[in-house]
Amino acid sequence: MESLYSTGLELGNLLLGSDILNHSWDAISKLQKQTLLEDLSLPFSVKYQIYEYPTKGSVIAFICSPNYAVNHLQEEFRELISSDAITSFDFLSTKSNSNSISIHNAAFTLFTSLENELSLLKQQFTSNQLLIVTGHSLGGSVASLFTLWLLDSLPRYDVQRLLCITFGSPLLGNNGFQKAISERPIWSSCFLHVVSDKDPIPGFLISDHNASAATPTCYMPFATYVFCSESGFSCFKEPQTILELLMIMSSRCAESEKLNNCPQVIDYGHILEQLKNKAVCRGISELPDSISNPLQAGTYLLLEATGVGKLQENINLSYLAMNIAKRAEIQAKHKQKVFDPSKKLSITKKSMTYLEWYMKKSLEEAGYYDKYKTRRSRSRDEIESTENLIKHHRILKLFWKRIVTEVENLPWKEGRTCRMRLLYAATNYRRMVEPLDIAEYYGRGKKDYVSHGRSEHYKLLEKWLTDGNIHTYQRSQASSLTVDSCFWVYVEEALISCEVLKDGQSSIQDQESARENLIKFEQYVMDLINNFSVSPEIFLPQSSFMLWWKEYCRVVGNSYTSPLTNFMKDDFHRYA
Repeated sequence: MESLYSTGLELGNLLLGSDILNHSWDAISKLQKQTLLEDLSLPFSVKYQIYEYPTKGSVIAFICSPNYAVNHLQEEFRELISSDAITSFDFLSTKSNSNSISIHNAAFTLFTSLENELSLLKQQFTSNQLLIVTGHSLGGSVASLFTLWLLDSLPRYDVQRLLCITFGSPLLGNNGFQKAISERPIWSSCFLHVVSDKDPIPGFLISDHNASAATPTCYMPFATYVFCSESGFSCFKEPQTILELLMIMSSRCAESEKLNNCPQVIDYGHILEQLKNKAVCRGISELPDSISNPLQAGTYLLLEATGVGKLQENINLSYLAMNIAKRAEIQAKHKQKVFDPSKKLSITKKSMTYLEWYMKKSLEEAGYYDKYKTRRSRSRDEIESTENLIKHHRILKLFWKRIVTEVENLPWKEGRTCRMRLLYAATNYRRMVEPLDIAEYYGRGKKDYVSHGRSEHYKLLEKWLTDGNIHTYQRSQASSLTVDSCFWVYVEEALISCEVLKDGQSSIQDQESARENLIKFEQYVMDLINNFSVSPEIFLPQSSFMLWWKEYCRVVGNSYTSPLTNFMKDDFHRYA
């Protein structure tokens, strides 16, 4: 916890010493100079250029005309454009944010004007190349959007060779946009936004409303921000903190709300040179008395390095540091509670092991399904084992319901990876636990479990298996778990169909429907048997399946023959 904010100073110094920021700004400067040498009578909105460096990889620089930037930050283009109109970035949407993502209209308009060119450019870069995408002002916004495009096309393990560095760029999207990127930590780590305390553009789109509440209509920063001033250099990642600092830095333009009154072109190269050899370090003796713990101290030093204390006379740096430190503590606690399915999976082993033990014990009686359905407890040990089974059954259901919810809310690529990683455990869980749900459902005298009783998480787990395109090998012996977790549903429905046919009060239509259902069930069972996809426990004398078989034989009579009747007469004892 104590190092949460001290690392911001260390990262700032590391970036200064690495030359990566200077390298990026040099590319922007070259493009700006090239543009100035061209015919100034030809207006332009956004330009880009690729610079190849044999030892350092490639740099793509984006710049925007200063006049264009000023106009489009003040006119109607400053508004957000909703997800309905930004189909190029559909990949950002998840189930939880599908309607809440919005992007700065001007940035999206500029990006769209280059979309065909950038689409070709995207195909030129392979995942083994080191690539820096950089841009200044609105050019930085276009650079960020292009980087997102690249990230979506790269394999998960290759995104570390891509970095986007923006200088003095305005905020790009709303709270939904920020969340969409923060949900992908690897993507978020690819962005670095450099902001000078003298640059009004990064904070110009912020309203007072943004500072108090992050609603879907507000601009919100994303990823890491690097704040630089004469006092030093520091990094922040927490969005609300960045928002507050940007508001303070842009306050000099707040009264007029016009960028024309503020300096438009900030020479970040000059700022970087000034700071390069300056050590960002403060002694504890400089801290005010109100700072009471190491986290607050680290935060205070970070704020000092940004220079915000010199921008407004009424800024209480100590109070600001304490508020930011408090948010950091809350965020750190939240991260500790983040549900990681792969790490938590081991928790279920005890419950799954108990169910396996119960399943083996049940083979001495009617079988796993029917023993749980009837739950005839004659002794203290049986009562205890039943209670334990109910407990572990509920533990597993709660766990996997939460797992499924978390995974389904992940972005598509991350969700697919997680689903594949969990698929084996998820399938075993479904095949072992859902029969217990079915037993409870029909044990209460209900009907049609699939339509009215099946939990949504079972449906999704089954879909994971279907979507996974897992190659199923040809079995040569019976499965210990019935492959279809809804097998007992169809047994129960077949029993109900037999009752309909036996009932003299049933209508002709009901009887016809019951016969059709029984014929389908016969074929279904035979397919499972032929593929060794059903557990031998279904043939235990007291099982519901064997109960159905006896009833079915009475209904159809001795003269009726089918593949299943032939199998049940001759072969089912040898099925294993």
